[in-house]
Amino acid sequence: MKRYFLFFAAALLLVQCKNTSTHNEAPASKVTFKKIPVKYIPTRKDTSVVDDYFGTKVPDPYRWLEDDHAEETKKWVEEENKITEAYLSKIPFRNPVKARLTKLWNYAKFSTPFKVAGKYYFFKNDGLQNQSVLFVQENLDATPVEVLNPNTFSKDGTVALGDLKFSKDGKYLAYQISEGGSDWQTILIKNLETGKTLDDRIEWVKFSGISWAGDGFFYSRYPTPSKNDKLKGENLFHQVYYHKINTGQDADQLIYADRSNPKYNFYCQTTEDERYLAISVAKSTSGNALYIKDLKNPRSNFVPVTERFESDYSLVDNIQNELLLLTNDKAPNQRLISVNADSPQEKNWKVVIPESTDVLRSVSLIGNKLFAHYLHNASSKVVVDNLDGTKAYDLALPGIGTVGSLSGKKEDNEAFFSFSSFTRPNTIYQLDAPTGKSKIFKKSGIDFDSDAYVTKQIFFKSKDGTQVPIFITHKKGLKMDGKRPTLLYGYGGFNISILPRFSLVRSLIMENDGIYAVANIRGGGEFGQNWHLAGTKEKKQNVFDDFIGAAEYLIDNGYTSSDYLGIEGGSNGGLLVGACITQRPELYGVAFPRVGVLDMLRYQNFTIGRAWAYDYGLSENENDFKYLYAYSPLHNIKDAEYPATMVMTGDHDDRVVPAHSFKFAATLQAHQKGDKPILIRIATSAGHGAGKPTGKLIQESADMLSFFFYNTNTLVKY
Repeated sequence: MKRYFLFFAAALLLVQCKNTSTHNEAPASKVTFKKIPVKYIPTRKDTSVVDDYFGTKVPDPYRWLEDDHAEETKKWVEEENKITEAYLSKIPFRNPVKARLTKLWNYAKFSTPFKVAGKYYFFKNDGLQNQSVLFVQENLDATPVEVLNPNTFSKDGTVALGDLKFSKDGKYLAYQISEGGSDWQTILIKNLETGKTLDDRIEWVKFSGISWAGDGFFYSRYPTPSKNDKLKGENLFHQVYYHKINTGQDADQLIYADRSNPKYNFYCQTTEDERYLAISVAKSTSGNALYIKDLKNPRSNFVPVTERFESDYSLVDNIQNELLLLTNDKAPNQRLISVNADSPQEKNWKVVIPESTDVLRSVSLIGNKLFAHYLHNASSKVVVDNLDGTKAYDLALPGIGTVGSLSGKKEDNEAFFSFSSFTRPNTIYQLDAPTGKSKIFKKSGIDFDSDAYVTKQIFFKSKDGTQVPIFITHKKGLKMDGKRPTLLYGYGGFNISILPRFSLVRSLIMENDGIYAVANIRGGGEFGQNWHLAGTKEKKQNVFDDFIGAAEYLIDNGYTSSDYLGIEGGSNGGLLVGACITQRPELYGVAFPRVGVLDMLRYQNFTIGRAWAYDYGLSENENDFKYLYAYSPLHNIKDAEYPATMVMTGDHDDRVVPAHSFKFAATLQAHQKGDKPILIRIATSAGHGAGKPTGKLIQESADMLSFFFYNTNTLVKY
């Protein structure tokens, strides 16, 4: 779902592999693999569970699978995993695919460097380390020194590093850790001068940053949950606290709470100079209120910048008492405004960067310049402005692709940024902010020939005539015979943009004369707020129509055919895949609904689910119920021939609880009338995806690719 301002969002860099074949490929060699028999376990149905929604009776016979602590559920999970493992173990190239992935994965990966108190910090993974390691250099020529090694947190790598922040003087590092992929975080503090970890331990943190001010920091947490509700209970009463170092959590000061609105979420952020504290108040995934407090004045109160929830407001930084805010208020494609902290009323707001025809994705304040990152047709464009809003220059980029992290200080002329695309490995650049001149700082260590592949972007007409873009990537010279194994990926929700990035996993499809396609469907943020809203609530069917249209385009234009077409999506994308296979089961050969929101009538009852109502609506409302029930994947399964499907989830997923996947898989197995397998892969000690160790990622990817290749009758080259 919506990401909550993580400082280091991706220790794992997604990359692509070397092309081992020549140009002008002949049509792919095709075989017909024999069917691997699957014997499903009889999943108990409780026909007594029936809900009444405004006079409509809705059975929920697998409701008991929502209780992940019940012995019957645990036994079901165990038996389903045995069935899945038995099937995958019979795929003859499963181990060769895993070996190929492991070989490609084994290269050094680096994050974009960032500076703290004059020192350079970066993350590095030697290749197959489960988690990336934090290093520091006194200068760029100095020998790196290890600062924090998350691989020491647990033997199997399932305890991962989350958000981290340094105190302004660089003496202390506060960092979050999570276990088994859960969203629950614990904050620890390390003294970087002594190398010792303090006794401070802050528990039950979730959807929180770390915002230093003086000798402590602000953070957000929930009350301690009961043991049985830890991974599935509804999260209520989010609150902001201040923690002073070398004290216990019970001494933390409550800074902000709203007892009358237990479902609100609060995110706190201090400006770089620690002058101001901003608290963003959200009741869903879009729209927020914003309050500020002058920390220089101990007696100051929180002052509202806006108390409406109609638009998004995020703090970029401050220039003295002027706060720079990125917002889509009166600007669907976003704009940058300046708000005077002493008179923050809307009538005093000033526009610094006006809205344009391209989406303003983010703004960074570096070298006393504004680095404005735009999306132009779902790829990056960076325009650099002076502080008064006048243009300085366009940042030269290597091509059509995505600018990743952009790091630099407000008064520091040196900056770094990363760049990648579907055909270009992640590369880090060093930039001189005043002139805009950049040079390669660090190349990807993978052996990959970018020139051997090609990406094209086309626009197709969706069902209602809307022009929707799709990226299509494959080897140059590949002949299209309508039988190319093709994986189509989509998301379509929460204003999240799916941009051109390297993918090691998907590159194995292209290496085997296949195609990887990404559709930028409505519901996402690629074309601004209007594009997002066109795929929400009663308009959610647009999202599915767009994705179905993308599949039909690939088939109608000779790239592939239904037997060779796979679809994939995770989280909200899992909902997308689930809806598409229940609406058009004959259109696809393979489907991967990953950690999906699949029960649209009950999603709001678990953890943070109710916050998604801005996109989905709520079944508690009669009008919402009608359209939710009309497309809810779980409730639209009927007797049919479904594609080969591997539902994928994690037993510690407390973002989209695994009950969604459990009930969907059980129902789909019961209604499958064809001979294609319906499997569920339930990863242990794994959550929604963040922090998953390399070993688990490789095995999961090998299983997915093997299932895809086998069920598209693709003879792999390993």
